[in-house]
Parts: sequence; C-alpha cells; structure tokens
Amino acid sequence: MTLALVDAEFAKQQLVLLLREWYMHPNGQLPAYEWAFSDVNPPVHAWAAWRVYKIDKKRRGAGDRAFLSRVFQKLLLNFTWWVNRKDREGRNVFQGGFLGLDNIGVFDRSAPLPTGGYIEQADGTGWMGMYCLNMLAIAMELAKEDPAYEDVASKFWEHFLYIAHAINHLGGHGAGMWDEQDGFFYDVLNTADGSHRPMKARSMVGLIPLFAVETLEPNLCNQLKGFKRRLEWFIENRPDLTGNVASLSLPGEGERRLLSIVNPDRLRRVLSLMLDEREFLSPYGIRSLSRAHDDCPYTIAFDGREYQVHYEPAESTSSLFGGNSNWRGPVWFPVNFLLVESLQKFHHYLGDNYKLECPTGSGRMLTLWEIAAELSRRLTRIFLRDKNGRRPVHGENAIYRDDPNWRDLVLFYECFHGDNGTGLGASHQTGWTALVAKLLQQSGERT
Repeated sequence: MTLALVDAEFAKQQLVLLLREWYMHPNGQLPAYEWAFSDVNPPVHAWAAWRVYKIDKKRRGAGDRAFLSRVFQKLLLNFTWWVNRKDREGRNVFQGGFLGLDNIGVFDRSAPLPTGGYIEQADGTGWMGMYCLNMLAIAMELAKEDPAYEDVASKFWEHFLYIAHAINHLGGHGAGMWDEQDGFFYDVLNTADGSHRPMKARSMVGLIPLFAVETLEPNLCNQLKGFKRRLEWFIENRPDLTGNVASLSLPGEGERRLLSIVNPDRLRRVLSLMLDEREFLSPYGIRSLSRAHDDCPYTIAFDGREYQVHYEPAESTSSLFGGNSNWRGPVWFPVNFLLVESLQKFHHYLGDNYKLECPTGSGRMLTLWEIAAELSRRLTRIFLRDKNGRRPVHGENAIYRDDPNWRDLVLFYECFHGDNGTGLGASHQTGWTALVAKLLQQSGERT
C-alpha cells in the first residue's frame, strides 16, 4: 500500500503476483512464511488491493477496474479456502493458528494444545469479518458498472452477518467471545470435553474485531437496487442476525449505514481500555499486550502446570515457543495502522458528537478522528527527532543521534519497545513499518 504512493502500477503488479498460479494453490490457499508455507497469515490481501485501487483512483481520477476485477476473482478462491479449512465446525468461528501474532497467548496456536481441543480465535474471526467487508466494498465498486457483482456483494454482506453473530454467540454453542464484565473480546478455549473457557489475556487479539468495520454510502446503496432490497429484507426479517451488527437500521452521518461487529456502546468500552496508558496506550502507539499484565500476569492452570502471559515491552526474556515472543508488549506497525483506519471509519458514521477520553482518565474528550490523529502522532514520533535530536527508533545509540553521516538514516524495524519506542527485531522490515509514510502523508493533508 505504501508503494502505491510512489508507483501504483508496481504496487498492483505485486498484489497480482501472489495470486498467480505460481504461488496460489489451486484450492485457493496462499503461502504463509518461508519456514511453513502451509500455515496462515492474516487475510489482508483484499484490504491491500482495495486500498491500492483507491489511492490510484484518487491520483489518476479513474480506477483500474480491470486490476480490481482480476484480484477479486482470485480472492474469491482464497476466501472460500478460509471458510472450508479454518472454520472447524462450520459455525463462522475461525481458528487460523499463527495469524501473525507470534506467541501472544499462553499456548502455541499452531501446535496441538496440551489441553486437547482447540481455540476459538477472536482475532481469526475478526480478520474474517474484515475480509468479508473488504470483499463487499470491492464487489459494490465493481457492481457500479457490472450488475453481475450485486449478487456476490449480497453474499459477502450476508456472510458478515453470520460472522458477527458467531463472534457474539460462538455460532450458537456458547456465550461468545465478548466479555460483558470486562468490555473486551477474548479467545475461547474449547476443551476436549466440549466445555468453553474464555482466555482472559488482554492483548491485540481483543482489538482485532474492531478492524471489521465499513460504512455504506446511501447513494451507492440506492444505485444497487438488488443489493438494497436484500439488505432491507434481512433488516426486517432476520433481527436474530442483524441485531449483532451495529446500527444497520439507524442512518448516521451523511445518512450512511454502519457495518461493524461492535456497536457504539461496545466500541466505547473497548476503546476505554485501548486508550488507557496503564493498559495498551504507549507514547509510541498501541501495545500488543496490556501493560496491566506486568503486575498481574494472565495464568491458566491445566494438569498441575501453569501457563502464563507476562507483559514484556521488548525482546522475549524466555525461551517460550522457541524464544520469539515479541507480541507480549511491543508496538507493531501493521495492526496499529489498521486501528487508525478503523477509528476513521467509525468517525465517518458516528460523527463529531461521539467523543471519548484520550488518554482514559485525562478528562480530555476527543472525537474518533482526533483519536486516530493522536495515535498517528504517537506512531510517527518513533521516527522523528525529539528536542535533543534523538529519534526514539534508535534508542541510546549515539552515532545515530550525533554523527551527521548517520543521523538521517532511519531503520524500519520489525516492532518497537512498548515503553520507549526503540526498534526491535529485524531492522529492515520495510514491508509493514513503511506504513509510517502513509501516516505522515495523511498528517500533511490534514494540516
């Protein structure tokens, strides 16, 4: 997506490349990472294609519909692979395993569990809700000129309803992943005896359902009459499903409709934790694990053994799961970027009257757009010089602060220290940390 700011044609070629027959399996599976092609990463390809298309359209004045249609056809295969392979019981509750969140929980989610059974993943289900809405947005764009896409738009809209219902009710077999007392989403451990046990580690897992948000513009809905009829039929006849999706029947700003797993009340509760500096909010973005687990680690006991998640703002201090447990506190750019985007989309519907404290407890009331801008500032602060000429990304390395030959060289680290912003992991993870360029561009446009 960042590449699209520089060379949109090359960005589109890169997106098409991974969907070619050289890489995509005939069954629709995309390769994961170099030491386990058969694992799964978050399904963000549709999001990337849609964002690149929109960036290109804004700059050229016309969208590359041939590109969008080409990737959409292939992504239909990948979406179907996810539904057939990663929804264990056909209940729209997903168990993706790794999903990029290396070792964020108490168990290695890509390996058999010591408890038996499996984990109903709030992040896997949230990612698939997001995937549905990305595909819905693409289908509606293509349907403007080709009515054949209206039917598939309805398909993704309906599938999103089932996923939103499932995350709240575990597909009808449990209480759901939402914890009303805590106001947060948690993974649920489905044990060998069939019981369900919430795993109450407050982590990025519980924020990813916020990514599943989209607004429907009234003009486009009115243009796609078949899609609109189907939408209104569901609102009228299936309150059991539409009741799990925020504000479908209540138009918001600009008469838009909101598609989201969380309603405005639940959004407020999740964000009150996310924006709490004692929990997720760092001076440099959103931590992958709540700082509250520094003093109070999450612990689960099974067969006389305790499994624990402890806040670690930097590199892992244990050999757990091979020693790479960098999701237990550091700030990761890709998920932070998606949080910024999600807040902007919620604001698009909720408008300026919907405000929250930021930081929580400060008394400073901000709109969701302002909160997104504040989060962007904290993320970009990682790379910008402070009053002492020091960039937090380089930590205490004096050569990057003082030497004129080095001080303007910026490294794109894999992740960043949850408390001081120092770069961690691979130093050239440009594939996602370069997203800071898009945040800087947005900041420049706003000012």
